[in-house]
Amino acid sequence: MGRPAIVLLSGGLDSTTVLAIAKDQGYTPYALSFRYGQRHSVELEAAKRVVEAQGAARHVIADIDLRVFGGSALTSDIDVPKHDSLDHTEEGGVPITYVPARNTIFLSFALAYAETVNASDIFTGVTAVDYSGYPDCRPEYIDAYAKMANLATRAGVEGTQQLKIHSPLMEMSKADIVREGLRLGVDYSLTSSCYDPDEQGRACGHCETCLLRLKGFAEAGSTDPVQYQDA
Repeated sequence: MGRPAIVLLSGGLDSTTVLAIAKDQGYTPYALSFRYGQRHSVELEAAKRVVEAQGAARHVIADIDLRVFGGSALTSDIDVPKHDSLDHTEEGGVPITYVPARNTIFLSFALAYAETVNASDIFTGVTAVDYSGYPDCRPEYIDAYAKMANLATRAGVEGTQQLKIHSPLMEMSKADIVREGLRLGVDYSLTSSCYDPDEQGRACGHCETCLLRLKGFAEAGSTDPVQYQDA
């Protein structure tokens, strides 16, 4: 058994790759997912499938309802923007699919989880390449959070824990991520990335996260194995 690490796992392409990376680096992963009122809750079933396939010491699904705040197409009655290609997506500004402070909330839960299992490492799948421009996916944000985290816990103050936040995908394109996951044996058919899947869990193929995912597989010379509504 390697050192324990908390892995934030949505069930999507990025976080599933990160789980494989953490295991490849010798960590014992404690997976953490969230039921936060997201419209694409089928991703939680994907997270369960991923854990079953890859393995983890434990998989916790935390319940928090961010619908009480709204402010995002993922947590309120706002249409998820659809496009025919990434060329038609809006440039500049933060997209309506941004969930206010989501990564800060998720990392705070991960910080609490880390203390309880004596973990000094948290893995997250944030990336600043081929992404939607969310402010809480930037490297300066991750660095700032890590500094704060080491001031915010008993373990940090007592010197028994020096928390490190790993973001191994930060400088990787979607194609790089797909290639790395395939090298590590990730079964991407188990994952779900779409922000607006249908009742059968099939991806829409037109939201920005679907388009980025399809771009990654195409540039990696591979085919996305998940089901799409247009297929």
